[in-house]
Amino acid sequence: MTQNFSWLRRGIVEIFPQPTDADSESLEKHLETTNRPLRIKLGIDPTGADIHLGHSIPVRKLRAFQDAGHTAVLIIGDFTARIGDPTGKSEVRRQLTEAEVAQNAQTYLDQVRPILDFDTPGRLEVLYNSEWLSQLKLGEILELLSTMTVGQMLAKEGFAERYRKENPIFIHEFLYPLMQGYDSVAVKADVELGGTDQKFNLAVGRDLQRHFGQKPQFGLLLPILIGTDGVQKMSKSLGNYVGLSEHPAQKYQKLQGVPDNLLSQYFELLTDLPLDKLPETPRDRQMLLAWEVVRQYHGEQAANEAKEAAKSGGKEGAVPEFSLADVSQFPAKLAYLLNATGLCKSTGEGKRKIQEGGVRLDGDRINDVDTTFQQPSELQGRVLQVGKNKFVRLVP
Repeated sequence: MTQNFSWLRRGIVEIFPQPTDADSESLEKHLETTNRPLRIKLGIDPTGADIHLGHSIPVRKLRAFQDAGHTAVLIIGDFTARIGDPTGKSEVRRQLTEAEVAQNAQTYLDQVRPILDFDTPGRLEVLYNSEWLSQLKLGEILELLSTMTVGQMLAKEGFAERYRKENPIFIHEFLYPLMQGYDSVAVKADVELGGTDQKFNLAVGRDLQRHFGQKPQFGLLLPILIGTDGVQKMSKSLGNYVGLSEHPAQKYQKLQGVPDNLLSQYFELLTDLPLDKLPETPRDRQMLLAWEVVRQYHGEQAANEAKEAAKSGGKEGAVPEFSLADVSQFPAKLAYLLNATGLCKSTGEGKRKIQEGGVRLDGDRINDVDTTFQQPSELQGRVLQVGKNKFVRLVP
């Protein structure tokens, strides 16, 4: 009996390779005929502390494979993150320290926990690529380098443009796709997931598996999510993002304002709801989208509370407010503000919360207890949050 692979095809841009001759097969056929759970690889480089809904798309597809009985292999790129993926970058990325990467990695795992099945035996492996990449000897690194030419590397997105503009390209950046590709060899991946901007890296993984005598993996590409502005890809730097770590009310507030032209894509990529049974009016679709995404990450009760808060107070009222006029002094340290707003019982508690990594400003974690704000204008309109459930919007 032919299986229903609608879960596989939902939201997919491309699966490669496609069958072109008698001795190749489709991924669907491979799923039907292989008598074991396939190993589905997703690599994430913890180059920052927080991730947004755009990052969740391949993680959600990884969960779909888990639900179909396959093994999710989540690779935390604690070694590759110290270089950073050069894809699409116009200049060399700052190399992170080992401590920065370790801290980011933990926050990533915390944020994807609501998506993945961490509990069913055999459904998830969480691996760190420093386990194998840090053990490579010079001879093995030279072998990796020998599998690609400089011309092939310069064909990678971003490198050709930087070379043309005479912007520096460092040798260690050439190693990045090879190391990410070697991850596929190390874990014996059958399928690798990635965004459309990752096709080069996924293809390198196939080449290296072939070089080391393994059957090359399938590559499964997912779209890049457009941000809430409806124009550019979702990005924290552009301010058009919805962070996974944001408070339910913030998530709801942002998602209920998603432009009409993006609603179909958001439902397809961020929910499992039937696309042919969505509400008729754009406003009802916006509200359902906001409720469903909040429910996924925080539960039904939190989704209902966020919905009621938005109804009763409008968009701004969804988040409790605190007037900066009530702050007796500026410049003001963050720990003092946490006490003044009532988020912490004392400045001392505020300092402890900051040191523990429990304080965020507009979703960004703040770890420096000496963080100081010179004037109220730096804070107006921003959301200050402690833990998961205590938050205020700072207003004039």
